[in-house]
Amino acid sequence: MKKTILVTGGAGFIGCAVVRHLINNTDHTVVNIDELTYAGNLESLASVSGSIRYHFVHADICDRQTMTQTFAEFQPDLVMHLAAESHVDRSIDGPAEFIQTNVVGTCTLLEVARAYWSELSADRKVAFRFHHISTDEVYGDLDGTDDLFTESTPYAPSSPYSASKASSDHLVRAWHRTYGLPVLITNCSNNYGPYHFPEKLIPLTILNALEGKPLPVYGKGEQVRDWLYVEDHARALYKVLTEGKVGETYNIGGHNEKQNIDVVYALCALLEELAPSKPEGVTAYKELVNFVSDRPGHDHRYAIDASKMASELGWQPEETFATGLRKTVQWYLANRQWCQHVQDGSYQRQRLGAL
Repeated sequence: MKKTILVTGGAGFIGCAVVRHLINNTDHTVVNIDELTYAGNLESLASVSGSIRYHFVHADICDRQTMTQTFAEFQPDLVMHLAAESHVDRSIDGPAEFIQTNVVGTCTLLEVARAYWSELSADRKVAFRFHHISTDEVYGDLDGTDDLFTESTPYAPSSPYSASKASSDHLVRAWHRTYGLPVLITNCSNNYGPYHFPEKLIPLTILNALEGKPLPVYGKGEQVRDWLYVEDHARALYKVLTEGKVGETYNIGGHNEKQNIDVVYALCALLEELAPSKPEGVTAYKELVNFVSDRPGHDHRYAIDASKMASELGWQPEETFATGLRKTVQWYLANRQWCQHVQDGSYQRQRLGAL
């Protein structure tokens, strides 16, 4: 059945992948709510923004009046809540903004959704879902080399960012238990792929290498992350939204544990193959690797047990790390204009013009 899906943060990295997936692979109508902070980029939605099934609302999820009006106007059947401040380094420098968006914003959205849901007809009320998209960083880090985060792993966030996401997860569960709001929660591992904002490890490494700039690596680069291709994640999120059990949590991972330094060296190797013409003075991309002081409170290892997604919902990632990383490098090489607009800030001016 065709439904209306309200997506918060749909101009962000994961959000835009979700919006593109919904428009390209379903018949649903999509309402994208995004405040368009620095990481929100409407150029990432250029391929679907002309669809009659796509609607954009420029708004802050903390603005209760606008959220209430948006729910009333579009009458969503399903909500996918992705809007969040998400960069750990930025949360260390300025935690208050993360508390405002990730905690206060989630609370505001939950209250608006609850008021809206309580007034729905009986059949629409039963079918309504509030899907909260979160991170594996709420679990802290893992001590051993073989243990994995499961859906029952205790929360132990390390950074202001992960603490704010843990708080929002708790709020969503409380609204389900106290008010009966039909919720779903997913916690994912590190995403990578097209349209990733260049402050993150993989796009930063690619773009710095192409410009002959240092490739910064925290500490010795021994931190381990489980990498998930963003389009695999988008498929998983839709699977949970449409087939997941109300009140349940699902961990989504890519089955790709890699040390950060190995990721950087893999990117250098791909660039040697795909972009052999190097900047002046660079004989090998790996020469640009630059080890820098480690981040305060840096978690050492994340790893997801995604077996519940496989056994209950039949989801598996389609991309291996090798195939996903190659696709990612190829995308950045083929979309230098998108990258340039982000790097020089012109995407923000274009954003303002579009509004």
